[in-house]
Amino acid sequence: MGAWAEDAFGNDTACDWAGDFSENPSLEVVKEAINSVIATADYLDSDEACEGLVACEIVARLKGNWGEKSVYSEEIDKWVESTNVEPSKELVAAAEKAIVRILGSDSELQELWDEDGKSEKWHSEMNNLLERVKS
Repeated sequence: MGAWAEDAFGNDTACDWAGDFSENPSLEVVKEAINSVIATADYLDSDEACEGLVACEIVARLKGNWGEKSVYSEEIDKWVESTNVEPSKELVAAAEKAIVRILGSDSELQELWDEDGKSEKWHSEMNNLLERVKS
């Protein structure tokens, strides 16, 4: 995983997914990424988790609960600002469940961030995202 920051957009996989999303943005794509995370009963691959986190960021931003804007989130931010789409209660609940799944056991992304001891900054970023999705 090529990561440079602890937030949802701070890695290669997330940026690739965000770029693909920006070419054809829809809530259906967001739902697919989130559902992919929560449907994984076994070991959760880090790429799936990274994609799911960006989808969760979209949910939070559609609710008006913005995270940090950056060059990596720019195209998604433009779409969120220009759309009147609102996430359903079901999608919000699924996003919450996905973040909890990513933070839990059998998650490669969590293991990668915590392999040298708990990454407080990453956990803080993920908990912040969870709170923004919930609010």
